[in-house]
Amino acid sequence: MSSYRSVILCADDFGIADGVSRGIVELAEMGRLSATGAMTNMPGWRRAAASLTPVRERIAVGLHLNLTTGSPLGPMPVLAPSGKFPPLKELLPKALKRQWPAAEISEEIGRQIDAFEEVFGAAPAFVDGHQHVHVLPVIRPALIADLKARGYAGRVWLRDPSDRVTAILRRPIGRTKALIVNSLARGFARSVHAAGFPTNKGFSGFAPLDLSVPAARIFEEAFSKLGPHPLVMCHPGYVDDELRSMDPALESRVEELNYLKSDAFRELLEQRGLRLVSHFEDV
Repeated sequence: MSSYRSVILCADDFGIADGVSRGIVELAEMGRLSATGAMTNMPGWRRAAASLTPVRERIAVGLHLNLTTGSPLGPMPVLAPSGKFPPLKELLPKALKRQWPAAEISEEIGRQIDAFEEVFGAAPAFVDGHQHVHVLPVIRPALIADLKARGYAGRVWLRDPSDRVTAILRRPIGRTKALIVNSLARGFARSVHAAGFPTNKGFSGFAPLDLSVPAARIFEEAFSKLGPHPLVMCHPGYVDDELRSMDPALESRVEELNYLKSDAFRELLEQRGLRLVSHFEDV
């Protein structure tokens, strides 16, 4: 196996809806992904968390910090006065202007981590963010401070959604989105490393989240131009009414799920000499 290159394949959004969680567990059982991030503010987290028990030693289970979908786990009178998180298009500009209250953000981060530990019985293996909110101003330092205060340094890794610009430019699918996130994440790895947390080095998997591009092409590109310690994100799952009520990515999740289950995906990994690993220290 020494001739194989290691990569983490992480399925986002565990807990957003039962169909998504079920699809992720099926892939984990097949060995077709190696990590998943949980949205612990969503009711589906508590319903589905137990289904991870048979695979928890095979995949890394982390926190998918969420500040844009569903409801916070406690009062947030400034960020979520209606009891619902704002969409990213409202969260982002105020975050860039540092207009969100740090204390309110920090308290919700703590609640979502607590909800993970309470249900899963352990610290998250890693932390990332739904729609990459964890790299944004105000949110970024609050997250690092909370994790450090919990003694997680050296035990938990954080997902860096940036990559080399040359690699991004050579992956046409989702290129614009990748460049925007790359800019937003500037300095993230440096801050995280200074606090004692490791990160991945290399990130891909940006996709339109619709049926405009075949799943096979998305993953063929995502698993190209990989960094030294790469992580590829994905969004597989089944569509149900719960998902339809809150997320625009629907049929694309089923397409990703079917492709990741297929012989074509297994052959892609074999042809490129790749193996999926579940923990950062393995890469």
